[in-house]
Amino acid sequence: MTYWVTEASGKLIKANHLQRANVGTSTASPMNKHKWEFAPRFRRDIFGWKSDLPIKRIKEALTEIRKVARKEPALAAEGAVLLLEKLSPALMGVDSSSGALGSTVYKAIEVLVPIIATGTDDAVTKEKWLDRLWQAIENDQMPYIEHLKTFWGDLCATRELASHWADNFLPTTRYVMLKEKAFAIYNGQEACLSALYFSGRYDEITELVTHALRKHWHDQRWLIKALFAQGKKTEAIQYAHANRGPYVSEYEIAEICEDILLSSGLHEEAYQRYGLIANQATTNLATFRAITKKYPHKDQAEVLNDLVDRDPLDKGKWFAAAKDAGLYDRAIALIQDSPTDPRTLFRACRDYAEKRPGFALASGLAAFKWIGLGYGYEIDQYEVRELYQALVVAATHASLTPEQLAEHLQALIAITPQANQVFLMGAMR
Repeated sequence: MTYWVTEASGKLIKANHLQRANVGTSTASPMNKHKWEFAPRFRRDIFGWKSDLPIKRIKEALTEIRKVARKEPALAAEGAVLLLEKLSPALMGVDSSSGALGSTVYKAIEVLVPIIATGTDDAVTKEKWLDRLWQAIENDQMPYIEHLKTFWGDLCATRELASHWADNFLPTTRYVMLKEKAFAIYNGQEACLSALYFSGRYDEITELVTHALRKHWHDQRWLIKALFAQGKKTEAIQYAHANRGPYVSEYEIAEICEDILLSSGLHEEAYQRYGLIANQATTNLATFRAITKKYPHKDQAEVLNDLVDRDPLDKGKWFAAAKDAGLYDRAIALIQDSPTDPRTLFRACRDYAEKRPGFALASGLAAFKWIGLGYGYEIDQYEVRELYQALVVAATHASLTPEQLAEHLQALIAITPQANQVFLMGAMR
């Protein structure tokens, strides 16, 4: 990216921004001398196909950077910039189809942004970091760090710097959004809207989004944020709902509307209207935890009931959430006529055999039942044998005789399709 700067003579010249940021900065600074442990672990194409190791390395790097941030914020910010520069080249050959790696990078960016934003008040250093980050975005082929553009205003940290970057992005952004009839993509569009928002230039956001030739949710949400920042809460929520469509999920609308209501102190309204939708996570247990954490005033049993009521035909999937909340009777009730993963039930049987044997026994019997009815992915006889052994332990602590346990199991086998009966009985020998 290029900028116009003034020489001592007053003559305007075109200069590279990165070069300008280097003026007066010693290459022998402590930040340049520091040896980051994570740096050699993120060489280009260093990782193989599997994502487990890179996920581990990213978490280790975040730990290292956060540790430094406690005493040396500028050095930590330098490390954060370095990590973001190295991420995409290092991850190029990794299989990201499961989404786990992308999610880890996404979360890492949200950790690193405030470290960079608060790392220094020195304008030259900050602009140097921003130039490096923008170059990393431009080189991001996969892409992995595109989420960084959403936080460009936050990275600038001051309205003046954010406005300066917005001015540089704005001509191309305006052309792409307002004049380019053919489909066009500009890397700086999201960063421009973020910088405009952070610098308080809400009218320009309104102009760009309302007059855009193509309507995209990632642009429209900046207008929603701008309306709310101007105190227009009702208009912001109405505009969000007005943009429902096949390419905008209910989750995305609920998430931004929930933020608006929570920021206004309307916690109960936020929960009733959007809480159950806006906090969907990768698992049902994670969803339950996210909701109860965000709404600590809500009784956990009430939250669980609300979640079950949204999908009453599949209530067994909330077993782990009920167990996590200590609602053991409710957990057992959920799995009587609605299946859940037998392995989840087996773990409950094994882990609670001594401290809560009644719950453990009921969980294990339900696991046995659902395995017999064909649920569970590639469960083998060894796993069923382990389940049976856990049931024996739970039954002993629940004062159930071996004969009584056998009667329960035989009753479950009787309702099992004949093809699976031999499989279950073989694991009990």
